[in-house]
Amino acid sequence: MTVPPTRMRIIRPFTTHVFNPIARRFAGWLPGFGILEYRGRTSGRTYRTPINVFRRGDFYVFALTYGADVQWVKNVVAAGGCTLHTRGGDVRLVEPELFVDPSRRLMPLVVRTVLRLDRASEFLRMRKA
Repeated sequence: MTVPPTRMRIIRPFTTHVFNPIARRFAGWLPGFGILEYRGRTSGRTYRTPINVFRRGDFYVFALTYGADVQWVKNVVAAGGCTLHTRGGDVRLVEPELFVDPSRRLMPLVVRTVLRLDRASEFLRMRKA
């Protein structure tokens, strides 16, 4: 299944270089946010990426607003998991699973609406270890 590119891809350089350094200061504490910590698959370097996250039982779901073809997704999938810093605690996540859901049913209604405008329908789901 071919998924059209999301509209937010155009702001990715701004997000990476301007917003993310600021967001790392608060994303690990706010509801609906977290910081993913993972290793680069070739560099071995540790990365910390602020991200929106939604818990669904023992699973955590991430809307891929830039699509699945971004480095952090490739790194997490290759490693088989990562650590999520959220609400002041750490959660080890395993078994990354990419999936497409045009209905965006696992997202809260407000988020679902924003994702629809962005054309985002790709997601990453991981289980709490």
